[in-house]
Amino acid sequence: MTDDRTVTRFEGKQLIVETGSEREVYDAEFLVAALLVSIANSDGEISAIESDKMMQLVRDHFELRSDESLEILTSAVENLAANPDLTDILKELASILTAADKEDVAVMMFKVVGADGRQGEEEMEALTAAAEIIGISPASVQNARNRYFADKSG
Repeated sequence: MTDDRTVTRFEGKQLIVETGSEREVYDAEFLVAALLVSIANSDGEISAIESDKMMQLVRDHFELRSDESLEILTSAVENLAANPDLTDILKELASILTAADKEDVAVMMFKVVGADGRQGEEEMEALTAAAEIIGISPASVQNARNRYFADKSG
């Protein structure tokens, strides 16, 4: 009989997920990228503009090189294809991120939603659900929305 319980724990800034003999390691960069990819894909497709915006956001926020940003986003896309329900893993972002980080992530989500010039209902619903999953307060979501529109008009 095998033990298929899932154990989740943090080692520093890395999230470790163990199921039986399988062990997966996620860091904050990957989790944020996976969140952005899931938002962008919530309307059934990821446009080239959304891809470019996600690369820029991950690169700038985590101070990465372009190739590192691309590698993280590629990994996130592949993981979401293999495991489209990362909800439990994304919940772990709530304990990694500070309140300020969560608001920054919400701004990034708004930027991905607006990247292609459309704010589809599916993407806005996904943004709202993701904000709830990772513990972003409604006030922080509103602040993020205000920051997004201030940046856009400025």
